[in-house]
Amino acid sequence: MKNGVNGVALAVFIFFFLAVTVMGFVASRWRRAENADSLDEWGLGGRSFGTWVTWFLLGGDLYTAYTFVAVPAAVYAGGAAGFFAVPYTILCYPLVFTFLPRLWSVAHKHGYVTSSDFVRGRFGSKGLSLALALTGILATMPYIALQLVGIQAVLDVMGVGGGANANWFVKDLPLLIAFGVLAAYTYSSGLRAPALIAFVKDALIYIVIIVAIIYIPVKLGGFEHIFAKAGHAFAAENPATGKPAGSLVTAPQAQWAYATLALGSAMALFLYPHSVTAVLSSRSRNVIRRNTTILPLYSLMLGLLAMLGFMAIAADVKVKNGQLAIPQLFADVFPDWFTGVAFAAIGIGALVPAAIMSIAAANLFTRNIYKDFLRPDASPAQEAKVSKIASLLVKVGALAFVLTMDKTVAINFQLLGGIWILQTVPALVGGLFTRWCHRWALLAGWAAGMAYGTWRAYDTPSATQDHFGNTNLIPFIGEKGYIGLTAFALNVLVVIVATFVLRAVKAPDGVDQTKPSDYTADAGDPGVRTELPPATAGAPAGH
Repeated sequence: MKNGVNGVALAVFIFFFLAVTVMGFVASRWRRAENADSLDEWGLGGRSFGTWVTWFLLGGDLYTAYTFVAVPAAVYAGGAAGFFAVPYTILCYPLVFTFLPRLWSVAHKHGYVTSSDFVRGRFGSKGLSLALALTGILATMPYIALQLVGIQAVLDVMGVGGGANANWFVKDLPLLIAFGVLAAYTYSSGLRAPALIAFVKDALIYIVIIVAIIYIPVKLGGFEHIFAKAGHAFAAENPATGKPAGSLVTAPQAQWAYATLALGSAMALFLYPHSVTAVLSSRSRNVIRRNTTILPLYSLMLGLLAMLGFMAIAADVKVKNGQLAIPQLFADVFPDWFTGVAFAAIGIGALVPAAIMSIAAANLFTRNIYKDFLRPDASPAQEAKVSKIASLLVKVGALAFVLTMDKTVAINFQLLGGIWILQTVPALVGGLFTRWCHRWALLAGWAAGMAYGTWRAYDTPSATQDHFGNTNLIPFIGEKGYIGLTAFALNVLVVIVATFVLRAVKAPDGVDQTKPSDYTADAGDPGVRTELPPATAGAPAGH
């Protein structure tokens, strides 16, 4: 480990950070409409992005700084189990190909800005819409915090922050500056800022991964040596558990956990608010369909990225915090100038998704809390202003996570967020294909899944703490599996039973504001709108 500040790496890092900061502010003039005071413009980039912009935006949204740090860190800590992220990013694209174009179509037809807008319009229930909005906001907050953790990790390895004996202000000043810059250009430019910066972010990440996967094995003696050394390290006994530290291949007893975690994560990935926001910003239904066919290219990059975990072991990287393993590997192996490039890729890889996430959470608050319950007659300009302010508050909350709490708390809550987001599948994805499920049954199923998933996660040890693990015994099967998927199964069971009961007693149903043709509409079709129709813009939509 190198001591002191790595001046060359820091200079390169600052250069790229300043470049994307300028791009973030310039983005406010990129494809700017005459009237920018609306959520369509600030929060969805004018719904104008084509195939390549959407591809980079979604890639920047889904493959974050935390992915860059955490996926290889999971491989570094336990071996093959960390590779679950690769199959789930492959599984998700056939799944989302079936429903994302339908969501895009109905959202553009009715001017929906969030997934909760759609649920409110489909089922005529503000209560169900509110439940999904709160779920999205709660799941997003720690996710943003982890992007700041990613920035902090590279700053720590570069020696920035004054060392362990520095006071809190000096130690956290670089992170505060990065936060302030992110907040400023997000407020100014909205979704256009991360869309433009995503080009730089992804270019840097691809360059770093390609160089790393060639240069590091050559320097370490080849892949055969890397796998041999990793295998030997994983075979050693973990003093805390008395079992092997990990494995190069998933053990039979872990296969249910591996498979259910991959499937559950694939089902949830594109339901996060930031994913929906990026999808709805595209200009046509076909842009979404094309993106689901080319986004798997990122999965190839993710597989290569995961291999860095083995390389960190082979390079004898020793860190107390596994999240520092890959930044430390880069600092130890690369020349200082390229270390700066790699750290810039991680840092910028945090700024893009953090911006999109804060915008998405702000849109949910504005549309589905502020407008639905506090100010039904809010104008488009007022909506945009409230959303801008809300995006700042969301970032402040995320920063509080990082500065005042143990980092593992944010990590654990982000893992819990995946369990929560999975409970929105019946209402959101199911609602895109059928309205058979009763709105109250969907709310009951959501509540059951949330309660069970939160309870089981809290009761399950994680890799770092006594609570908020991801896998527990699946009832009736007896195998370890993903808690989110078990909670989802309970959610669906409650929805089906409650729907039969509610329909039998003729419980009042909400008004469906959509019609079948809305789900296949495309840009340019007659009647496709880019703002909410009067029926949904503040008017009651059921109870």
